[in-house]
Amino acid sequence: MDDAAGWLDEFSAALSAGDVKATVQLFTEDCYWRDLLTFTWTIITLEGRDAIAAMLARTLVRTAPSYWRLEGEPERTRDGSEAWISFRTAVASGQGRLRLRGGRCHTLLTTMRDLTGHEEPQGPTRPMGLIHRADRSRETWTEARRRERARLGREDQPFCLVIGGGQGGLALGARLKQLGVPTLIVEANARVGDSWRNRYRSLVLHDPVWYDHMPYLPFPATWPVFTAKDKMGDWLEAYASVMELDVWTSTSCDAAKYDPDSGEWKVAVTKGDEAITVRPRQLVFATGAYGPPRRIDWPGAADFTGTRMHSRDYADGRAFSGKRCVVIGAGSSAHDVAVDLWEASATVTMIQRSPSVVVRSETLMETGFATYSEAALARGVTTETADLLAAATPFALFAETQKRLYRDIAARDAAFYDRLAASGFALDFGEDGSGLMMKALRTASGYYIDVGASDLIARGEIGIVSGDPVARLTRMGIALESGREIPAGVIVECTGFQSMNETVAGVVSRQVADAVGPCWGLGSGVRGDPGPWQGELRNMWKPTAQEALWFHGGNLALSRFYSRVLALQIKARTEGIATPVYQCPAAADAELETQ
Repeated sequence: MDDAAGWLDEFSAALSAGDVKATVQLFTEDCYWRDLLTFTWTIITLEGRDAIAAMLARTLVRTAPSYWRLEGEPERTRDGSEAWISFRTAVASGQGRLRLRGGRCHTLLTTMRDLTGHEEPQGPTRPMGLIHRADRSRETWTEARRRERARLGREDQPFCLVIGGGQGGLALGARLKQLGVPTLIVEANARVGDSWRNRYRSLVLHDPVWYDHMPYLPFPATWPVFTAKDKMGDWLEAYASVMELDVWTSTSCDAAKYDPDSGEWKVAVTKGDEAITVRPRQLVFATGAYGPPRRIDWPGAADFTGTRMHSRDYADGRAFSGKRCVVIGAGSSAHDVAVDLWEASATVTMIQRSPSVVVRSETLMETGFATYSEAALARGVTTETADLLAAATPFALFAETQKRLYRDIAARDAAFYDRLAASGFALDFGEDGSGLMMKALRTASGYYIDVGASDLIARGEIGIVSGDPVARLTRMGIALESGREIPAGVIVECTGFQSMNETVAGVVSRQVADAVGPCWGLGSGVRGDPGPWQGELRNMWKPTAQEALWFHGGNLALSRFYSRVLALQIKARTEGIATPVYQCPAAADAELETQ
């Protein structure tokens, strides 16, 4: 049994027979099965045969998987082969990726594609839109949209309320729209896209265009590789219009409470000057990748006579031209703010509180985006294919691939890193050498894709202080633990953000926020990523400890891919499809199995 077709036949036969023991024998000892909804109605990675056996014992009968097929030709590898697969369950169609090693499965991805009978109407099944006929009672598209918008959230309640109208909320709204789920998005800003427009003036997407498409409506082929913030804001505003999303702008979400008896949320919002109570059955926090700003109560802060702000409130350095400015932090925002201040002719010093991962944009483009590029498209690797390839690698193995990548990057750009280190800037590639993406997933801090700041630091045009923590603020600047004082008229604190569950604390309750727990992170044990190991990102795009409460966010790529995963879960609940959520036995004490 050295080929994918033979393995899949045996796998299908063992599952059909309900023979869990025979099924797990088809996997290597160090195997991984990553399931996105199809067997478990959650996002989970099962590590090892015992974990797979436990999952199948609980889920196989009700899942009733069948019609396992190879999609396309298997790809030969050094250790065996890889292949795309498709299958069906009792309620859905699925797809995935199979990787064999020595004739047995080393990694398996199974992900839900469509709910049977509730597929997205697209292509040959797209809606007609209108019927060509004379009709004295005709209602035009504009009139229908006006009527729907006037009623939604008032006479007609949405099934799902999404808090946040950035890329995450819009991507999810678009998925739910295509699935026929009544959805209302509330956005605090005056216009869709303002979450980008309101950021500092130099902000540009650091990821390339092929990585950043929104669902259904990719960027045009003429779109630039890197997108400026205001251009991105305009695109999102146009996207909401074209996809006919129902968005209330200038709307704050003030309070929310769940009633388990009615299965409804009671959500108080303020739309302009109007107080409205919305009663959705599902509530999604799509308020960005993070929660409220992490503000530090520095000793002596009340004595400081200059301007002090968090990076969230920073917009334009031109008001600080000629002033001495200190940026506290050395992550992405800190570098971007420092460059913006330097461009405004301020004198800039960066205080680095811990080592940072830095990688040149050009290098990352050439080495880190092999499946998201024009060359990939020429090979037939679409964005959807690239997303599935990324999902097919368990996080436990992804760290190892990233270690190899960053060893190559370190050797390739050795001269660049030597110059940067000589300036006093503290570099690392993460505690285990796994680089930028793993640091982002684990701790959401301490990394920068270099688009210009590193050269300024290396040349001394942006000063760097590292290994000398802030002791207190003074009347005219900052005192460090060494006793050194740095004069400053402006302090920008790029000290990061709290977890998304802290937003829940302010809207729902402290009790619910604590029950849900932090978002993001894997439990890898590195600093800032507390355990236990979960093998998946905490709380994102899957059921949480609070019934009918979800989190959605991340960069454009994560928002695009996982918006589908989350939308299918919400659609299933709309249709009354049973969604028993499987929890690993080790997690049973922490999280009960829910519907």
